[in-house]
Amino acid sequence: MKHLFTRFATKTSEWAGKPVIFILALSVVIIWALLGPFFDYSETWQLIINTGTTIITFLMVFVLQNAQTRDTRAIQAKLNEIILTSHAENRFIGIENLDEDELKHLDRLVAKAAKGRGETEACRTTDAAETVTPKKTEARKRPGSAKASKMKQRPLEKS
Repeated sequence: MKHLFTRFATKTSEWAGKPVIFILALSVVIIWALLGPFFDYSETWQLIINTGTTIITFLMVFVLQNAQTRDTRAIQAKLNEIILTSHAENRFIGIENLDEDELKHLDRLVAKAAKGRGETEACRTTDAAETVTPKKTEARKRPGSAKASKMKQRPLEKS
């Protein structure tokens, strides 16, 4: 059942995002609006579009949320793999679990470091960002000497 819904959600979100579907939906609304004078803009005429759009919107929220959540998880897994296999900071794995304020603070620190300003402040990454991801294990440590890493410290590494 789970795989059936996953396939359904994927196909539906792909289908719903096509321009032809938008044109079809727009056409339905235009036809509905043009039929207004023929039905004297009655409550039934209004109820038809209100009920139809509400039902479609309600169901599509769940379908699109499912597809979006899976896409987000896949992107996070890919980014985590890139981080683990590159010279990027492993402590950034899992930061998507931080709350909004912690993410905004971290974003400001990274932006300052990228501009070359405030590198000393950026080096003191929030405690919350470090608690989300466990310390690197020996197997995941990057190759290279400790002396080289201290000489050329990355902007977000701890001092």
